[in-house]
Amino acid sequence: MTLDVRESAFVRDLITRCNFPDTGPVDCAVSGGPDSLALLYLAFASGLHPIAHHVDHGLRPGSAGEADLVAALCDHLGATFVAHRVTLEDGPNLEARARAARRSVLPLGVLTGHTADDQAETVLLNLMRGSGTDGLGGMRRSTTKPLLALRRSETHELCRDLGISVATDESNLDPRFRRNRVRHELIPLIDEIAQRDTVAVIARAAHLMADDEQLLDELAQGIDVHDAIGLARAPLPLSRRAIRQWLSDPYPPDFATVERVLEVARGVHPSCDVGRGRRVIRSRQRLELG
Repeated sequence: MTLDVRESAFVRDLITRCNFPDTGPVDCAVSGGPDSLALLYLAFASGLHPIAHHVDHGLRPGSAGEADLVAALCDHLGATFVAHRVTLEDGPNLEARARAARRSVLPLGVLTGHTADDQAETVLLNLMRGSGTDGLGGMRRSTTKPLLALRRSETHELCRDLGISVATDESNLDPRFRRNRVRHELIPLIDEIAQRDTVAVIARAAHLMADDEQLLDELAQGIDVHDAIGLARAPLPLSRRAIRQWLSDPYPPDFATVERVLEVARGVHPSCDVGRGRRVIRSRQRLELG
């Protein structure tokens, strides 16, 4: 492994496009795949003294070997390696359960190796779920996702240049998981139809959408959702957004619920169900949650 390649023009360019915290040490989620190993190396090359956290889900016979790959790179870099073990059974909602299990053991604010390709996949998945503009904004750019401006091809190239051995997660090819079909079937088809690299286009659109979302959220916070008349008269995009902010616990209500609350604000109905045994009630031009 040639560690002095961190001074190469390629590595300097990658670091310039990353959004790392200003100072370390930093916790990094490192699975053993090329994206997360690139995250670990770039954090090291940025002088942030990374701490690599590897989570073994125990779902595959070779999963212990993935931890060895991460530990080996940490040994080369002089970085700290922390192993976590969670127990999962194969079955329905495996992706969601694995994600929740990881979050339960990883430290708060851990850095992840999500790339622009992951961003495009997330936006398309959210679109298929019927998400609003918040979901179409994808993952927000922050120091916890410092690689969002990089491409998956670049993290793979970095690992090849460094001679880093990477793990191959066969579950990333399993068509049972919708993200895999988006990655291996949908995006290549969209690229073929558009005759261009649509990942970059989708990721850029998500970034612009996220900026718009932030502004609209700030404007919506100025609306008093308890004032039925004011809520009904407010611009519709802002009144809907204010209701979602009010009723999020922790997830926002669906479109139909928001529309029912608006009808109560307009005086069409005296109250409405908003789920989880709760109702929004209008009394003396005020809306209350009961």
